[in-house]
Parts: sequence; C-alpha cells; structure tokens
Amino acid sequence: MRTLVSAATGPPTILLTTALVVVLCFWLLVAAGFTSAGSFDADVNLRAWGMGGVPVSVAVSTLTAVAWFLSVGGVLLLAACAPPSPATGLLRMGLPVAALPVAWRLTRLFVRPLHRLFPDEPGSPERGEVRDHVGHAA
Repeated sequence: MRTLVSAATGPPTILLTTALVVVLCFWLLVAAGFTSAGSFDADVNLRAWGMGGVPVSVAVSTLTAVAWFLSVGGVLLLAACAPPSPATGLLRMGLPVAALPVAWRLTRLFVRPLHRLFPDEPGSPERGEVRDHVGHAA
C-alpha cells in the first residue's frame, strides 16, 4: 500500500493524481445536480483529436483516468522489477509523459463505442420550431 501511495503522490505522477481528483470532484458535482456532463461542450470540439461524438467531460475524464492508471502502473512495475538506480529514476520521471500519448490512443478506442449513446445531431425540429446554430430551440 505504501508503494501505491508513493507512486500516486510522487513526482511527476502527482500532476496526474491532481487532475484525477479534479475529475472526481466534477463528477460528484454532476451526480449532485450542480452541473451537467455537457458543461464544456460549447467550449471545445474534440473531433480533431479523434474523440468527437461524446461530451468533452467524458472524453477528458477517460483520458485522465487512463493516463493516471498507466503512469501509476508503470511506476509500480518499475518499483517491483527494477533495482533503484539513476536510470530507474529517469524512467520514473518519463512515465507520465509517455503515458499521455498511450492514454490518448486508448481513450479514442474507449469513447468510440460511446458515440451511439451521445448522438451528434439533435432530433429534427418539431413543426414550426426554429433552432439556432447550436441546436437550441429559439
């Protein structure tokens, strides 16, 4: 347990741990009804990053969680398999950086099936109802 806490709170994985805490707090606010999962959708379009079709909060939360698990898992693997040395220390510092592109690729795979749950196009407007460019009824 001590190794897990050390891996999660040690530099530089602490940055991903902090991001994961922020993500968990956001989802607690969503669960309590203070905000919605689509809060950031007007601000960012993730289609260019290959993660379009789901709310931004879902994609970024998945990316953060996967990067955190990869980083902490890699640090734990290093602690179990590699003797302490300067090279191991450098590898430990590089793991969170290396975890991000791998997490991005995995997140793209994970959110692809979720696309069906969050349709891109709103339903056709009811007769006489006019929609603005964002899709809200005017």
